[in-house]
Amino acid sequence: EEEEKKMDSSSVTCKKLTVIAVLAVLIQVFGLALFVLGFFPVKPALSGFSGVESFYPPGADSAEFQNITNLSDSQLKYLYQELSLVPPLFDRLILMVIDGLPAEFVLGKDGEPPPKSFKEAMPYTQSLLSKGRAIGYHAKAAPPTVTMPRLKAMVSGAVGGFLDVAFNFNTQALLDDNIIVQFLKVGWKLVMHGDDTWLKLFPGMFSRHDGVSSFFVKDTIQVDQNVSRHLVDELSRADWSLLILHYLGLDHVGHLGGRNSVLMVPKLGEMDEVVKMIDLNSSPTNNNDQRRTLLLVVSDHGMTENGNHGGSSFEETDSLALFIGPTNFGSTSGTPNKANQVDLASTLALLFGVPIPKNNVGMLMPETFKSLTVDQQLRLLELNSWQLLRLLEAQLPGLVCENFSCDNFRDDGSERTRGYSSLEETFCCLYMKAADLHRSWKSGEEIRSAGGDNCHSILMAYHNFLRTASEWLSHRATDKPVGRLIFGVAAMLVSCLILLSLLFLLGKQVFSEQNQQFSSANNDLSWWHLDEVFILVVIVIVVISMGSSSLVEEEQYIWHFMTSSLYLLSLRKVMQHIVTSTEQNTSATLGLKTNNYIQICSIFVILISGRFLRGWHQGGVNWTNLPDISKWLGQGGDTYIKLFQLVSVIILINISLVSLMWSRRSKKNFMTVVSLMHLFPGWLVLHYITKYQDVAFSTGSYDATLMAQVIYVVLGFCSTTIVVAVPWCIPFQNRTLSVPKVQRKAWGLCFRDSAYVIGLSYVYYWSLLQLLLQQPVNSMPVLFLFVQVLATIWFSSGSNQHRRQWVEVAALYYMGMAGHFGLGNTNTLATIDVAGAFIGVLNHSTILSGVLMFIITYASPMLYLLSMVMYNSVKDTSSFIISEKGNIGSLLKRTLGFPCLVPLGMNSILLIAYTIVLLLMRNHLFVWSVFSPKFLYVCATTVCVCVGVSIVASTVIYISLVLTYREKLHTHTD
Repeated sequence: EEEEKKMDSSSVTCKKLTVIAVLAVLIQVFGLALFVLGFFPVKPALSGFSGVESFYPPGADSAEFQNITNLSDSQLKYLYQELSLVPPLFDRLILMVIDGLPAEFVLGKDGEPPPKSFKEAMPYTQSLLSKGRAIGYHAKAAPPTVTMPRLKAMVSGAVGGFLDVAFNFNTQALLDDNIIVQFLKVGWKLVMHGDDTWLKLFPGMFSRHDGVSSFFVKDTIQVDQNVSRHLVDELSRADWSLLILHYLGLDHVGHLGGRNSVLMVPKLGEMDEVVKMIDLNSSPTNNNDQRRTLLLVVSDHGMTENGNHGGSSFEETDSLALFIGPTNFGSTSGTPNKANQVDLASTLALLFGVPIPKNNVGMLMPETFKSLTVDQQLRLLELNSWQLLRLLEAQLPGLVCENFSCDNFRDDGSERTRGYSSLEETFCCLYMKAADLHRSWKSGEEIRSAGGDNCHSILMAYHNFLRTASEWLSHRATDKPVGRLIFGVAAMLVSCLILLSLLFLLGKQVFSEQNQQFSSANNDLSWWHLDEVFILVVIVIVVISMGSSSLVEEEQYIWHFMTSSLYLLSLRKVMQHIVTSTEQNTSATLGLKTNNYIQICSIFVILISGRFLRGWHQGGVNWTNLPDISKWLGQGGDTYIKLFQLVSVIILINISLVSLMWSRRSKKNFMTVVSLMHLFPGWLVLHYITKYQDVAFSTGSYDATLMAQVIYVVLGFCSTTIVVAVPWCIPFQNRTLSVPKVQRKAWGLCFRDSAYVIGLSYVYYWSLLQLLLQQPVNSMPVLFLFVQVLATIWFSSGSNQHRRQWVEVAALYYMGMAGHFGLGNTNTLATIDVAGAFIGVLNHSTILSGVLMFIITYASPMLYLLSMVMYNSVKDTSSFIISEKGNIGSLLKRTLGFPCLVPLGMNSILLIAYTIVLLLMRNHLFVWSVFSPKFLYVCATTVCVCVGVSIVASTVIYISLVLTYREKLHTHTD
């Protein structure tokens, strides 16, 4: 007794454990927020808008600038044209944005023409390219490849911050200098039809507009018809100067069916008809040479094979820029040109004779200016160079070209920044070389006609400076507040140490109790076993792999291999236990043998299911072209996929009903009600798949949306009812006996039954929700995950004496991560399932769709976290409850300690490790394309773990409080 008192006094109480753990999580969240805001700041931008100073060299006396405050719009327009020295090539602009259109669909790839079906779907556009009426560009978009930051890049020429991917769902007005504002300042009338992102970026700037939501991906027809219905009227009007048409249908087709969707070719044909209508209706205006119209067809980003986007692969960044004019653009090669998406802002500004936006980092697209004279081309290059030089001076305070001597300047065209003492000197020498050559050209008018080579050298000198400056400005890492980053990392590190310390103290106490309890039968609990060492080795391997971009892209291989290896080690340990038991006791009981067989079968079920999950989706980023089960089913057609869906739902329902029968101590009538509450939502999901799923993303999908909403309500009602009612309805066994030990054991059995029914319901309803939301091809993997959970619970039920609890919880966490990748998720933003986030959503809601997107993406980790409730039901705590004399705090510490602290502790290790890796890789080439997206996933995983642990803790605490209250009522009654 004295030893027990000493142990109790030295151990952490449940209350202290909870308070300290919650405090550690809050510190972690605070540190993470500090780091995110410090590492992903909004890129610094020059304030104000470009004006007449754009037509003067940097450093020019401001007294020379004409006062424009009293000028009208038309006067300012003519002043700009006068200062530019180059007449605008066009008077009106039609900006046609085809959301998600890869440039290779129109221009081909690597010198090869587009796929035959795509080329034949756009005959008019292809004819414009072949006649020289159009110039096509592969305009490389910067990640993240989502709509809002890409539109910003096109109109401002600036590369936005990486967190624009989050702001994409809640667009705010664009306050930086941009081409839209420049057009507005010279009196242009603006009209927009299509994606309402434009209205959010430029509120109040459009004279007429008809916006549609860009996130309601179920609609592929009406969303484009709402734009095209205005075409005839707008093309007949002469009151606008800029007409923006943003078509979303092709992007939605990609989200729903991928690049090879049956809807893709018809949608391309529809877009070709729009191009034809615009071009033919613009021709009369162009013939009288009064209002020359430029049709610019662009896309904001491309798409992967699955139709998603957000990452940095070629398929996602390959956006289109197609210039279509009234006449030929001059002598151009038939080969598609390459540019950056940010080049559009400077090109449009120079084509229309307005100042280039202040924060533009792009350079003009030279092929569009071939019709100009050499003098005019050089003038435009000069204006572009002045603008970039101003931006360089703002970001490099030491850039004063008068301080550098470039007498020994050499430019071999390869490593332009090598061999000079500083970046400032490099930029100055490149600029001064071009400026000096241009100055000599302008002063030697009499020999210009004979200076063809000299002219070419000037053009090349300007291009070298523009290209070098543009690349550096585009890839320049923003200055990060070091103090904030260090404080954020320190806070996360402190949180991690607190959680691990709590885990260590809890483990020390529990292991001491187990050694006392099983000292006579099993005295090896103080030793480290192979599976325990392997759990720690996995963490070390994952942490080390975070420093490799390739391993980050292909992280799924680590989790699949490590999870399989862990359960093979568990199989080895079970076999050793069987052999040891047989040697020590030749007359082993039938129950012990049965339990061993169940464990072996459970491991085989886990391994076989894991192998199917491993082969369902191939590769993360680099190996997606390899064959896998999902591709094989896709080639077989929708019939096979639908069959697999129906089979998955039916098997899931039957397994859940059979599993409910294992709770034999419950009232028969009550369990019948619970079974019906399992059967009814399952039938609803089955009904939705058979009747509504095929029309869920069509225009007439109101009934399908209503049915999905009904399923949401039923799942929520049933799960809440079961959680609330089960602890009140599960009967106490042997409650008529007054023996304390028997009553306490009855309390423990009631607790286990309640946790089992509620935990099973959690896992079952979550799986049903995933069968509703996940892509149809993922129905069987969801079933495999459900089966794995049950097999893992069965395995854990018989491992009380030869496997430590923290190892079992860690194994559940690992399986959740392996299942995450088994459902087709990767560490790129492109694999986020946007389409499923609109099932049951009648009108777009950013919050609701965001929650559904989170549910779909973290289906597997959350499933295994929810299974912790069910896991508690199979661990025998009845003897512990008796010895503790009814101490509910000790019970909660025993039942919730490891299921809560192990996921929080392991996640905190991975979070702090990857945060440090990201900090070290801040100047890495792939920091924005590989490491930053992975960090967003790590942050989201942290949210998932916190939410899951909160649900588990709340449920177990509620069950314990209800049972304790019922016991007190029974005691008073007696």
